[in-house]
Amino acid sequence: MHRNGIKLLTGNSHLELAQSVAERAELAFSVRLNIPLTPCVVKKFSNGEINVKITESIREEDVFIIQSGCSDVNDNLMELLILVSACKTASARRITAIIPCYPYARQDKKDSSRAPIAAKLCANMLAVAGCDHVITIDLHASQIQGFFDFPVDNLYSEPLMIGYIKQSIPNWQESIVVSPDAGGAKRVTAIADKLGVDFALIHRQRNGHSATASEKMELLVGDVRGKTAILVDDMIDTGKTLTLATKSLKENGAAKVYVLVSHALFGESNLAAISQLPLEELVVTNTVPQQQHILACSNLVVIDVAPLLAESIRRTHNGESISVLFNEWPSEHL
Repeated sequence: MHRNGIKLLTGNSHLELAQSVAERAELAFSVRLNIPLTPCVVKKFSNGEINVKITESIREEDVFIIQSGCSDVNDNLMELLILVSACKTASARRITAIIPCYPYARQDKKDSSRAPIAAKLCANMLAVAGCDHVITIDLHASQIQGFFDFPVDNLYSEPLMIGYIKQSIPNWQESIVVSPDAGGAKRVTAIADKLGVDFALIHRQRNGHSATASEKMELLVGDVRGKTAILVDDMIDTGKTLTLATKSLKENGAAKVYVLVSHALFGESNLAAISQLPLEELVVTNTVPQQQHILACSNLVVIDVAPLLAESIRRTHNGESISVLFNEWPSEHL
């Protein structure tokens, strides 16, 4: 009787992470399963159409496709959809899309007239393509899980960040965890409670409505004077929020500022300018590629999420609970 095995596939969005997950997956299993990436060619025709060829049988296998919604987000999303469809027509037993950074997550609701809910559209497309399960990290809005009619596991980078704070930030017991907006208050209070420290909340103010209107941030809750401020956010794109929040913390007397961000897109950011901010460290995860960003920003530190994803693959395949992944990991597991 055939017992389905694991097949790991990837598109072109984040080859380094996919390879790292494959290597860590070998180590994460109690029994060494030796799981290399399944040979797969994802290329474009001259007119831009995406062509996929899976060069190994995946019939009745448990397939995991690693593809992040980063950089060329539309190409990466289309690659994922075609890979899922190819696996479906190749008779895979179950297809799990591992999407470290979910595309269009910021368009999760109608915030103005005639605005699209593109995050829901992505969920519909994955379902139509034949996806059975999604694993992602730090959704921009947790209600996106409700857009799917099949299981979604939204993992958190919070345990990795808490581990980093305890290991790498001096005198973290005297720190204060800060949210740059009201939307991140729940995330920040959860981290502060687990660390046993205070938290602060910053509010953004816009002066005027013209194109030249200025923005500033003011501290609403908490006292950062003389403390190490740990600014936590789920995403950085333009870097404007980071810049304003850092200046506000320094103006309010913070001794040092550390920044921890889940998804560092840096799409429109001036990394050279960010590297000049009065930050001790800008700590990000590698849910999106960071190789070029490290070269442009001297104080950038990258946390690897490959162990988290590898363990989620192992537990999903074996039918085990993944609740342990929401707790702080011992350093020897990272």
